[in-house]
Amino acid sequence: MNTETGFTADARFVAAIQRFDEENSCDPNTELDGGVAHPRELLYARRLTDWVLRLAPDASLELRLAARCQHLCRWQSPRSDYPMTRPGYLQWRAELKKFHAQKAGEILREAGYPEEIIARVQALNLKKNFPADSDSRVLEDALCLVFLEFQFADLAAKTEPDKVVNALQKSWKKMTPAAHAHALKLSYGPRETALLQQALA
Repeated sequence: MNTETGFTADARFVAAIQRFDEENSCDPNTELDGGVAHPRELLYARRLTDWVLRLAPDASLELRLAARCQHLCRWQSPRSDYPMTRPGYLQWRAELKKFHAQKAGEILREAGYPEEIIARVQALNLKKNFPADSDSRVLEDALCLVFLEFQFADLAAKTEPDKVVNALQKSWKKMTPAAHAHALKLSYGPRETALLQQALA
């Protein structure tokens, strides 16, 4: 996996990344990668960081930090705590973003970052100024690509085709042409390929 080359000399950056990873290492949910079980949110954060750096090798400090904490401690705010309705889902998603941003801010303050950098990272966590903000576009592209590469197949296997197609179309509309190009080069199974073709038809 890519490392944060060029930033490892910054003690604050190293401390923040280490703390984000420590928190996500506590995820009781695991996911296999290369046959090895990893804490799910730790693996997710590393995958998101990888995609951000593939899309933007010169990514800003704030974007790199935001990628590593985008789903920070997500398991602590489960979907089951909210009504299993569309409004309940939307409430969960809205409060989840605030939860991640708050947790990230606490760690960034511990690491010694000034409030302007913390506010910028939190704005990315909260997806403020999307799509006008260029860093938010890179982050959204990376989020969509992580979904397509690592989560799409599982969703397709357990969800009605129409709902999957709808999710794909919504993701595709948020992505840039550069992200589309990456997405079309990913390896998909027959079912996922058919659903993607249907979504893009």
